[in-house]
Amino acid sequence: MRTHEEYKALVEKRLRELLPEAEDEFESGRMPRLLSASMRYSLMAGGKRLRPCMLLAACEMLGGDVCEALDFACAIEMIHTYSLIHDDLPGMDNDTLRRGRPTNHVVYGEGQAILAGDGLLNYAFEVMLARTVSDQKTALRNAKAMCAIASGAGVTGMIAGQVADLYAENIGTQDEKLLSYIHEGKTMAMFKGAVTAGAILADAEENSINALARFSEAFGILFQVTDDILDVTAEADKFGKTKGKDAEEGKLTAVSVYTLDGAKKRSTALKEQALSALGAFGAEADYFRNLTTDMFERTH
Repeated sequence: MRTHEEYKALVEKRLRELLPEAEDEFESGRMPRLLSASMRYSLMAGGKRLRPCMLLAACEMLGGDVCEALDFACAIEMIHTYSLIHDDLPGMDNDTLRRGRPTNHVVYGEGQAILAGDGLLNYAFEVMLARTVSDQKTALRNAKAMCAIASGAGVTGMIAGQVADLYAENIGTQDEKLLSYIHEGKTMAMFKGAVTAGAILADAEENSINALARFSEAFGILFQVTDDILDVTAEADKFGKTKGKDAEEGKLTAVSVYTLDGAKKRSTALKEQALSALGAFGAEADYFRNLTTDMFERTH
C-alpha cells in the first residue's frame, strides 16, 4: 500500500492533466479562460484530497489497478470542490475564507462562482463517462462505480444533507434525528461513495465492499463531528476557514446538540466503530486505520 502523500501526488498530477489552463477566452468548442481559471482556482487550492485518496487506497487494498481508478478519484474531487464553491455562496453559508484564502465568489463574483461549480460537477461526469465507454470489458463495472459516486453526491446524499442543513438553520431546532440526517447526507455519503467506488473498481467481493461501506459510514460522520468541534476550538489560521460560523448562523451541529464534551464522546464512539469495521482486513487496511486515528486526534 502507498502512503497518503503518494496517492495525493497521483491525484494532483492527473487533475492538472484533466484541467489545464485554457488559452482562449471565447473560441468555439473550447473552454473559456475565465471558466478554466475559476474552476482551477478552487480545484487546485490544495487540501488533503481525502476522498480521491481513499478511493485509490480502497481499490489498491483489494487488488485493483490504481491507474484505472485515477479518473474516478479525480472526478470525486471535482464534485467535492463544486460543493465547497456552492456551500460558500451568499445564499448558502456566505463564507469568505476557504483553505486559507478568499472563497471563489469573493474572487470571481457570485455568478461566475456558480458556473465554476456547475462546470466542475458536469466535467466530473464527462471524465468518468469517457473512461467508462473507452473499454467495453470494464464498462459495466465502471458504470457501477460511477453510480456509487453519483448516489453519494446526489438527491439522497450530499444535496439532501445540504437541504436539511439550510432547513435546520431557518427553524432553529436542536433535533438529534435531523442532525444525523444532515451528517449522513452532507458529509458521510461522499466518503461512502468514494470508498465503495474504489472497491467496485477492484472487482471486490460483496463482503469486502460491505465492510468498507460500514467503515466509511462511521469515518464520514466522525469527519463531520470533528469539523463541528474544530469550528469552536481551532485557531482560524489552522482551521482554513472562518471560525465560529456555525454558531453565528445558528447551524445544527454536533456541538449544539450534544455540547462540546458530548461531541467529543460521540467522536470516540465513531472512531471505535470505524476501526471495528476494518477488522475484516489485515495490515493492508492500516492506511484507513491511520486516517481514522489522525482524524480523531485532531480534537483530543
